[in-house]
Amino acid sequence: MLDPVIAFFKRIFAALGRGASLVIAWLFWPFRAAHGWYGNRNGVIKITIAAALVFLVGLYGYFVWQTQVWTNFNPDYVNTYKFSERTLGAGQELPAQTPAATSTQATPAVAAAKSCQSSAIVDVAAGLIDFNVDQNAWISSMLLYRLGLFGMDWDNTPFLDNKASFQRGVNQAVRRTSVELVDSLGRVRGTSGVDNNLQSARGNLQFDEYSWYFGLNPFGPKTPSPSYYRSAAESLRKFNTSLSQCNSVFDGRADNLIQFVDRIANDIGGTSAILRERSENYNGGWFDTRADDRFWFAYGQLYGYYGILSAAGADFSQVIRERNLTSLWNDTLLQTRAALRIQPFVISNGDESGWIMPSHLATMGFYVLRVRSNLVELRSVLDR
Repeated sequence: MLDPVIAFFKRIFAALGRGASLVIAWLFWPFRAAHGWYGNRNGVIKITIAAALVFLVGLYGYFVWQTQVWTNFNPDYVNTYKFSERTLGAGQELPAQTPAATSTQATPAVAAAKSCQSSAIVDVAAGLIDFNVDQNAWISSMLLYRLGLFGMDWDNTPFLDNKASFQRGVNQAVRRTSVELVDSLGRVRGTSGVDNNLQSARGNLQFDEYSWYFGLNPFGPKTPSPSYYRSAAESLRKFNTSLSQCNSVFDGRADNLIQFVDRIANDIGGTSAILRERSENYNGGWFDTRADDRFWFAYGQLYGYYGILSAAGADFSQVIRERNLTSLWNDTLLQTRAALRIQPFVISNGDESGWIMPSHLATMGFYVLRVRSNLVELRSVLDR
């Protein structure tokens, strides 16, 4: 009685096997045809094609490696700056060092050169640029990233774009900071001109994030994005050197801190709106190919602002103490650091009420709003 059943399943498996064979043959037919064509060519053509294939495989291998390895990624990178050891705000004159006596004979007193406290904000901004383009490759302007996956933008795929989105988020925080340094922090409002180094840094940081060595619009050779960002970091360091020699200005007034906090709150508020729009209108779960871009951009932005806000606490330490903001400021930093604990392996944009696929965008949006809420409260207290 079981023979007909067994025969039925045998026919099914045989059909599946033939179908699988046809699919495999169809997939490998181009390679077999290419192999046959390659075998009939002369030695020079064979060597040229083999070299091109090796180069292409190596290029893609390097690209994949750079997109997957995040060198020196560390959510606690702020600790390396040791801001707690700074006793004065940025731009304030440091106590003169008394030189040690070298002779029992009296010598004329030599006035020590003045020195001022450098800016922690500028240090972090330059460090974040170095992290983006020197310690790591800048993914967004790499040739294979520009070419995409068979012509499709990598941002529209779930592959190899997380690091690029993260880097652009970090860069957004540095860009915003550079604007504030030029407009208010690096000058005495109304009585001093724009600092040339800060102006140069701001201009270079506004450069297109996707430029490679050659472009089509306009057609011709170009300077790649990382070169501009490296120049910006160099200009920032020059400003800090000048500031430490008391030749530049850092205006650490309360109204400048109010404006700085307000601009950061507005910036991450825009990111919160992007997260909300994607979370509410697209519920593809693990299959939403743009969810990872939105998530990692927001993550990179908070990663950058975590360092910049920590640095602002050092640069504006006197204002924060005078306004009794130490506790609220530290709470804001803790909220920002808490968001950096979210590092899912696969980003899911599921329904918020769903129980299978999580909603990582909604979770990140919640943390972004918490940070923004703290910043708004900080601004409110400062403005009293």
